Amino acid sequence: MIKKISLMPLVLLMIILFCQTAFAAPRLLQEGSRGEAVQELQKALIELEYMEGKPNGVFDKKTTEAVRRFQRDRDLEVDGICGPKTQAELKKKDLKKAPEAAKETEKREKARRDSEKKKAEHDKELHDKAMREGKVVYVSATAYSAYDPGCGHYTASGTPLRRGVIAVDPSFIPLGTRVYIPGYGEAVAEDTGGAIVGNIIDIAFDTHEEALEFGRQDLEIYILEYPW
Repeated sequence: MIKKISLMPLVLLMIILFCQTAFAAPRLLQEGSRGEAVQELQKALIELEYMEGKPNGVFDKKTTEAVRRFQRDRDLEVDGICGPKTQAELKKKDLKKAPEAAKETEKREKARRDSEKKKAEHDKELHDKAMREGKVVYVSATAYSAYDPGCGHYTASGTPLRRGVIAVDPSFIPLGTRVYIPGYGEAVAEDTGGAIVGNIIDIAFDTHEEALEFGRQDLEIYILEYPW
């Protein structure tokens, strides 16, 4: 009598081996990914000073840029995606000691922080001066560019529409007035618009994308110089 050999144990063994191989591979993390793996990635990037803030488990643009900086410093392909090579590099025990790259990154970050601190001090100085002289103006600001639908390349004053220009209601802010806008810089009132009435101003940018990113904001702006 011939005995039948069951294939079930062999099939089960193959399934187990497949699962071990599949799940042993590092998970690909990229913009849009979410979960505990992303949170662990962010913790590592924060510890290495490639990111600031707290891990939220969401692979956003901020995380993408941090991954790019890390990849650049470690001579990896700079794609902003945390794949097997990037994950392996992050797991190295001597990562903090690697350092010419880390030192350069730290130097750049320090320069950025110093620049932001200097800018904040400059903004405060201008704010205090404007407050003393009664030249603080509260506005509702929108943004535009020469590439927005319906916009031309020249202002109402005949000057090129560019960053550093604002559109105003001349009865509120006279044309030719120089102002300082925190987070933007100096600008001159050279333009007007049908929807620009009262304390509404329109801030010019060089691209449509920058204008969209600014959106609408309520701001304090400082009068630097009136035209007279």
